[in-house]
This record gives sequence, structure tokens and C-alpha cells, in this order.
Amino acid sequence: MAVGRIIETPDCVAEGAAWLADRCPRLAYAMDQTGPLPLRRHPDGFAQLLSAIVSQQVSVASANAILGRMKDSGLTGPRKIMWATDDDLRAVGLSRQKIRYARALAAARIDYKALRAAPDDEVVAILTEVPGIGIWTAEIYAMFSLGRADVFAPGDLALQEAARILYDLPKRPTDRELRQMAEVWSPWRSVAARVLWAYYRVAKDREGIR
Repeated sequence: MAVGRIIETPDCVAEGAAWLADRCPRLAYAMDQTGPLPLRRHPDGFAQLLSAIVSQQVSVASANAILGRMKDSGLTGPRKIMWATDDDLRAVGLSRQKIRYARALAAARIDYKALRAAPDDEVVAILTEVPGIGIWTAEIYAMFSLGRADVFAPGDLALQEAARILYDLPKRPTDRELRQMAEVWSPWRSVAARVLWAYYRVAKDREGIR
């Protein structure tokens, strides 16, 4: 199975946005409200997934502080994580559970270069075998670290709420319902996600919610 389109530049996002606007008046309306969409490309590899694990269930500020202490202590690569003691990892702010997840990621020996050429479903399957990495994290990694143009994250609460508002739904769609909705946005589902995230911020600002 081919990997499909890779989002590399803002022009790629704009191409996908134009395609979606031509096919869905609601998404076209959302884009009128949001303006140009962000590229949102991140590096791939161990450090990006380690960051995702560290960031689970803590504030952005707390996650950044922990990651900063890990970097200062040289605890950024898989071998350093494996060699470190639990006390070393606790000292930088990792909980017992996150120490276990970080060690599991380090021990998984994922071939990150090979992931770049793997089909979307395979990327998600490989990553979710690692304790601490769920489907949402794997899909976000595929979207923004690998640049996959046709990946979506229907479990994301902001996407669900944005879809509810934009499509005037009686309630927030479930993961399954939103995944089904997103099928018509293929082959640009990652751009549709960018639209919905951007629209979520606009809609919530308009409601006075921060």
C-alpha cells in the first residue's frame, strides 16, 4: 500500500484546503472564519514520542519544564533512558507510570526511518504496541511528524466539539461517528483536522470561552 501524499509546505495545506472548500460548504465557511491554516510539521523520531508521553495529563508548562530538565540532564535518547536509574528519572519529574512508558519506548527499538515509508495503518499499529502510546498519539505523530495528508484523529475532543458546532449536530460525535464523517474528506483528512482545530478556537473565542 502506498504512503500517499505528504504535507511538506504551506502550499500543500493550501491545496488540501481548496479541495475541501470546493466539496464542503461548511468547511469553506469555517476557513473563511479562520484564515490560512498552519503547517504544523514537527520532527519525527524518539524524542517526539517521548515528549508526547511526558505531556500526558499535565499542563503545557509542566511538560515543558520536565522536558527541559531531561534535556539538561542528557536524558533525551533511548540508551540514556535505559541506562538511567529510576531515581534519575524521578528527579527530573517523571511519575512512576511515565518512567515505565519512557523505558518501554526506549526498549521498543522502533525503526523511525522505516516508519516514514510505512502505510498509515501500519504506523499506528506499530506505535500503539508501545505502552503509553494510544491511537490518538499515534495518529497525531502520523499527521504532524510524518506529514501524512490523509490521517485523522477522531478521538480528539476539540475536533469532536468543532464538528458539533460547525455541522450543528445535536451532540458531540463519538470517535466512530466522527471517523465516518471524515471519510468524505479523504484524501485530505489531515487538512480537515487543521480546519476543525482552527475553527474550534474561533468558535470558542466567539462564545467567550478560554
